[in-house]
Amino acid sequence: MALRRLLFLMILLTGLTASAQDHLYSQFFNSPLYLNPALTGQFKADLRMNLIYRNQWTSVPGSLSYLSASVDYNVPQFGGGVGLLVTRSSEGTAYLDHTNISGLYSYSVGSDDYVLSFGLQAGVTNRTIDYSKLTFGDQIDPTTGLIPGSNSAANNLPFNNKFYFDSGAGLNLVIGNFNIGTAVQHLNRPNESFTGMTAKVPMRINSNISYRWNLNGGFDGGMDDDDDSFVIPSVVFYKQDKFQSYSVGMQYKRRGVNVGLSYRSGAETGPSALVLTLIFDVFINRDGGEKLRFGVSHDSAVQGLTYGNTAGSTEGSLGYETTLPSRDASAPKFQGTRRCYEFY
Repeated sequence: MALRRLLFLMILLTGLTASAQDHLYSQFFNSPLYLNPALTGQFKADLRMNLIYRNQWTSVPGSLSYLSASVDYNVPQFGGGVGLLVTRSSEGTAYLDHTNISGLYSYSVGSDDYVLSFGLQAGVTNRTIDYSKLTFGDQIDPTTGLIPGSNSAANNLPFNNKFYFDSGAGLNLVIGNFNIGTAVQHLNRPNESFTGMTAKVPMRINSNISYRWNLNGGFDGGMDDDDDSFVIPSVVFYKQDKFQSYSVGMQYKRRGVNVGLSYRSGAETGPSALVLTLIFDVFINRDGGEKLRFGVSHDSAVQGLTYGNTAGSTEGSLGYETTLPSRDASAPKFQGTRRCYEFY
């Protein structure tokens, strides 16, 4: 119990400082717009919707939950698209909440050998906290603990509701069987302080690289490979201020089933973990890219905090892609060139 209380205190203090880091999804490929704005509109169909929810460290007191919902539209004339992303997080029993609503845009250049995509993101973030849920030192008796019905003489911070503009940008390159991307968030370093003093959000940098290996032919040489099996190793690196983490993993993909295993480092960002992922695709119109995707993953701590103290973290995701009746019959840009969505 003492360890759990200490964990909660650390989480609360982290959330109240400017150096708090953004959350990460283990199923990064099932929240592409959160990973990188350059992935906006990068899919085979016309319209895509994604929803992902993460419940982190379920046995730690206080909620640690994260949700992202997005919708984007593929504009084949310029190999990119436009999209909308809503992200919400809730941390601690004082409900330190972040809600961001952003618009996204991407554009691609390339040839038969590569596709390079550029992405921009801009939106508004709201940050709130419920002071009535906080407990201060003058409400705790050193012998008996929390004093029932007590009120603190501590003054609340000047603000408990903060709005600010936020922005980001990203690049993604597909060349042969490699997919490489990088993105930077909080480019404008917004001030999120509740005190009236300056507390700028540190920029978040994440990079990822994946390789697509066709087990049926050694090297992936064709586009019509629905019956082939693939191994897709990936590395994701994340850095925000002094916090950094990396994830190394591999997916096995055949038809509509995707099984993955990865290792995510911990350090300052939490305990290291092994992540098991299961993805199921139900194809409605394979030629048009219309499908429904279900995903579930679980993180199990392997270093630092024990699994018994955290109960791990669980994610669920849902994705849908569809072809619209007004679909442009003309050939899309970069037809026949490998694209990023084929790596997940």
